[in-house]
Amino acid sequence: MSSSPLIKSLRAVAVFEAVKGLLVLAAGCGSLGLLHKDAHSIALKFVASIHLDPAAKYPKLFIDVSDHVTDGKLWFFAGLALVYAIFRFIEGYGLWKERAWAEWLALISGSIYLPVEIYELCVDFSWGMILALLANIGVVGLVAYALFRKRYPLNNGFPP
Repeated sequence: MSSSPLIKSLRAVAVFEAVKGLLVLAAGCGSLGLLHKDAHSIALKFVASIHLDPAAKYPKLFIDVSDHVTDGKLWFFAGLALVYAIFRFIEGYGLWKERAWAEWLALISGSIYLPVEIYELCVDFSWGMILALLANIGVVGLVAYALFRKRYPLNNGFPP
């Protein structure tokens, strides 16, 4: 059974969740590199290094936010990143091991993002947002299908 296309797809989702956890963990650790540093000047240098206009909407927002960075906030966000990463690692492990609790966790956590992604898409359309929404719909649909198949296997047919 572990070589079925459904299981392979769930394992791909498991790897995806683990990668998301790693990326957020890396960002959290990277934020600790800003401890005791001038975040504003670092933000200005970063915006300049990638050739963005510091007066444009998002670079200006990024620079403005950097004015309010404190060591306490950095520790707080690093802690949140750790919690998020642990959550994604647990979910990925459970999906890899074909655990129903992990499938329910993935279904619920993926579904929570859908209204937010749809709202964000309505407010500020972008193809990246469309891609993220479609990927999330795909993951939620796949996990829902896996849960349905566990409840109603193909050899037993559909419920009456």
